[in-house]
Amino acid sequence: MSEAEKETTIFQLADQFIALANELSAKEQDVSKVGTAMRFAASRFNAFEASLKSADLSAERDNAIEWFTSEYKEMLTDNLNDHIKNPPASSKQEAKEPASSKQEAKEPANDDAVQVFTS
Repeated sequence: MSEAEKETTIFQLADQFIALANELSAKEQDVSKVGTAMRFAASRFNAFEASLKSADLSAERDNAIEWFTSEYKEMLTDNLNDHIKNPPASSKQEAKEPASSKQEAKEPANDDAVQVFTS
């Protein structure tokens, strides 16, 4: 096995975080709460990463914010586009069901830390 094959890829690491998020979502029954927690954890860990890489974090703070937000925006855009092309199974099923057979619409989560997207 080559050195490259031994190395864990960012996708393999991300899959481990996603698996944990899926477990927590099932336990909590609240995808938005888990998503908010993941964003907070990512920002906290990214701040730690920046502090280790920076000689003067105070002076480089704005550049770090710009770099991390640009990276996140690109990754989020790619993943949203992927979900547009390949909706999750539950979304496909809901779209196929006639309106009369759908259960009563769920109210959005009442959590100020969670952005609710409505159509």
